[in-house]
Amino acid sequence: MDMAAHPARPDGQASAQRARWSLLAQAAAEHNAFYAPDMLGAALDHLDGGAVRLIEAEAGSMLIGLLPMVVAPRHGRLPIGCVSNWMHDHCFFGAPLIRRGAELAAYRSFLAQLDAAPWASGFLHLQGIDAAGANAAAIEAVCVEQRRGWREVHRYDRAMLRSDLDAERYWETHVRAKKRKELRRLQKRLADLGAVEQRLLSDGSELEAWCTAFLTLEASGWKGREGTALACHSQDSAFFRAACAAAFGAGRLHMLRLDLDGRAIAMLVNFRHGPGAFSFKIAIDEALGRFSPGVLIEIANLHAVQGDPQIAWMDSCAAADHPMIDSLWAERRTIVQYRIALRGAGAARWQRGAAFAIANAAEAAARHLKGQG
Repeated sequence: MDMAAHPARPDGQASAQRARWSLLAQAAAEHNAFYAPDMLGAALDHLDGGAVRLIEAEAGSMLIGLLPMVVAPRHGRLPIGCVSNWMHDHCFFGAPLIRRGAELAAYRSFLAQLDAAPWASGFLHLQGIDAAGANAAAIEAVCVEQRRGWREVHRYDRAMLRSDLDAERYWETHVRAKKRKELRRLQKRLADLGAVEQRLLSDGSELEAWCTAFLTLEASGWKGREGTALACHSQDSAFFRAACAAAFGAGRLHMLRLDLDGRAIAMLVNFRHGPGAFSFKIAIDEALGRFSPGVLIEIANLHAVQGDPQIAWMDSCAAADHPMIDSLWAERRTIVQYRIALRGAGAARWQRGAAFAIANAAEAAARHLKGQG
């Protein structure tokens, strides 16, 4: 099913559709909290602006795949249009939801629909994919099966927490003794200022206040000064509140705070999906930066995650070579991007083939100039 626009209005049709997404998310071969219906629905309602197209793959009446798409006027620095999975500013993983056991069928459907779509110019650019995940395996298998051109165009590693060790053993095993000693010192110095308390949100009546506290705390720092904090834009703060409320209702919100005399000095928001979780945003009181509140709440997060049998892993969603989280979490997740050729008929087939070839040639030339070819 190719949908030119999403049904964001709160009518029965939209509710029924999102219920189908929920069933798909529960049976997903690869978990992605950003495309689970609570977060995706909030993003469509507040961040879309009418640009997102939803590709649904079906087997009979069963939904087996969901791929949110946008048309991009450029591909990196190249003035070549393409279609891409939708990764808005607050989306840090781009794996489409595909039903376990139907991975190949879902990708055959995705690609067939894009081949037939008149709006799908250029090629398919998939971002934020786990190199070792079900989507990567299905992409390669279907492209080989169909003799369809595809390229991996970028990869990087980011921190991930996946271990059977309890928090204390993990801490002692993977964090240097000198760093552990320094952080214990900072914890003691902070405690000298007042009562320090770590809290995990469990009471729904507190959700609105916690969201407000997070937005205020984030905006008080450098993100607020640079205009990138969630509170700087009404649509972003509305998305955040809606996503948190929906995820809490679905049992997928994992929100922590570190308080000093009852006032939040560090907060961390994670979203769960299946056995995994994704670390979404962190906010700290920069006036207390000398106590490293961001690191201290990450220590609290380590204990919360490793102490929860329902969370098997957590993706940091951090940039490559992030100095803080890389020093605390030992595991890594490899994130890749793919460029996939699209087909069609007549002029569309020619245009898509040329766009794919030009992008590949430009990338090869750039690597050659950098001495990587």
